[in-house]
Amino acid sequence: MDQFRSQFKKLRLNVKFTIVIILFVLLPILAFSLLLFRGMEENAVNRRLDAMAYRMEKSYDQIVKNIDAINMSSQFFLSDAGLRNHLKAVKNGQQIMPLELMDFYNENIILLERMLNNNPYLYQIRVYADSPDMQEMMPILYRTERMRRLKWAAKAGGGREDMEPGWKFDYYDTLFDAEAVNRNKKIMSLVMPVTDIKEGQIGIMEAAMYMETMFPVIYDPEQGTFGFFADEDGTVYFDDSMDSSNNADLDFYISDPDIKATWQNREEAVFYTRIKNRPVIVGIKPVAEMNGVLVCFDSMQAELGSVGRLRLMFIAVAMVIVVILIFIINLIVKGLLHQFYDILHSIREVQKGDLDVVITGCGTDEMGELGTQINTMLTRIKQLMADNVNREILARNSEIRALQNQINAHFIYNVLESIKMMAEIDEKYAISDAITALGKLLRYSMRWSDDYVSVADELDYIKNYLKLINLRFDYEIGLAVNVPEDIICQRVPKMSLQPIIENAIYHGLEQLAEDTSIYIKGLRDGDDCVIEITDMGKGMSEEEVSRLDFKINGTVETSGGAGNGIGLKNVQDRIQIGYGEEYGLRICSQLGLYTKIIIRIPVTVTLRGG
Repeated sequence: MDQFRSQFKKLRLNVKFTIVIILFVLLPILAFSLLLFRGMEENAVNRRLDAMAYRMEKSYDQIVKNIDAINMSSQFFLSDAGLRNHLKAVKNGQQIMPLELMDFYNENIILLERMLNNNPYLYQIRVYADSPDMQEMMPILYRTERMRRLKWAAKAGGGREDMEPGWKFDYYDTLFDAEAVNRNKKIMSLVMPVTDIKEGQIGIMEAAMYMETMFPVIYDPEQGTFGFFADEDGTVYFDDSMDSSNNADLDFYISDPDIKATWQNREEAVFYTRIKNRPVIVGIKPVAEMNGVLVCFDSMQAELGSVGRLRLMFIAVAMVIVVILIFIINLIVKGLLHQFYDILHSIREVQKGDLDVVITGCGTDEMGELGTQINTMLTRIKQLMADNVNREILARNSEIRALQNQINAHFIYNVLESIKMMAEIDEKYAISDAITALGKLLRYSMRWSDDYVSVADELDYIKNYLKLINLRFDYEIGLAVNVPEDIICQRVPKMSLQPIIENAIYHGLEQLAEDTSIYIKGLRDGDDCVIEITDMGKGMSEEEVSRLDFKINGTVETSGGAGNGIGLKNVQDRIQIGYGEEYGLRICSQLGLYTKIIIRIPVTVTLRGG
């Protein structure tokens, strides 16, 4: 929000007015379109919800009617005395004469077949008897061994003792091999035992119906709808002959955990939801007569997609109108702000340095008053600038007089030379050498003709500096230098190595109070020069190294005082200002052993033949 306000403040005034006006026009249009298309989507969803509820109720009624047809036909078969007597005779192993078989076929089998043919809902009703010698009478009476060819019988083992009565779903009629080749419709059936009070189970009856007859909503769906039936074990049955895209959609919906939990709990419901961002109407209807549940899906993607396309079309037309309005409103606002932009142009000329600008044509309105006040302000500015110039002239004259009163640097060098000669006359050669080193330090530090010097010059300065430092201590700090010729010639910021030496002495070596040394090593690393300055002092812990690194890189604000790393930070800043952020200092240390400062700068001098 703050960034938006900042960007808005930078816009021209006419643009701001145009944006405000457009917003007051555009926001009501957006609100209206939002309500309009949301209402269209809700109406479409409600309409399809009602259609799904009607479809599920109608499908359930059809399923109940089919179940009643199976039950009634099954009872008709079970009540046929001739069939029951024949099954008992087969079970008891009685020999049945051909004439008796002919009479049984003409009087019972033909009657049962006629009843079966007169029922358009049924596929077959077949009775199986457990006798390998029994005479089969198509299409009603078969041996049990033939029943084993059916999927549900083969799964159960095919024997009467292993057969569980109940509903069997989704299998092909494989009773005869020839029929299996031509048949492409799956069937379902109600399997039940045929029993006698005295003889017990005398046969098994299979009352079969096409799956598409029992579940027309699944096998003959409307456009965009599909579904499945789940039995009491949770096994899902659907039309696997559907278009592959429909099957893929069905698998997509079946796998959704929320939908799955609903139909597994046998909860009757019709609702709208989004499954992985796909809009869909879901209908769930328990079928208690089969201990299962019927689930249907009605995809809303096409209908809601058309509403979305209509919304996009509306937005496109609205945007064209808005663009036209922006152009017209901007022209009108520019005309109203004409005098304001004249004043603004005059102010910009003043900003370029032209203080002689005078705003003319100032009226009596607010814009006119603004122009009058600007003219008055310009007159005052010119007066103040004249006063400021006079003050600067006086200040420069004072600086010149102050410079004339400063001690000449050559005078200091001459005095030091005289003291040196006096020390040599008195054979005080240590004092003479110290004065010589001090003179060289002063000459080096006061001669600032260039910000960059060679590594050799810096090393000479460090040697003189250590000579003076060793005068203070009872012990000696040695200097070991291993810098190849190609590094000696490199240019570095002036006074960039001495602060590191000074830091090593005061924070690493002084507290040891014993003879030690500082080691300076130079090497070439690709296009970079690396200078390592190592002291054999007290070293630092990891926390101290991290804290000093934060200070050198400006993470922690430094201030004056010992031990704060301000000298190293100054060296770091000068190197990065001169060469870039990728160069500078790096610290390595181990407590009680050493501290190493690694300086990385780019190669600036290439030797001949190198």
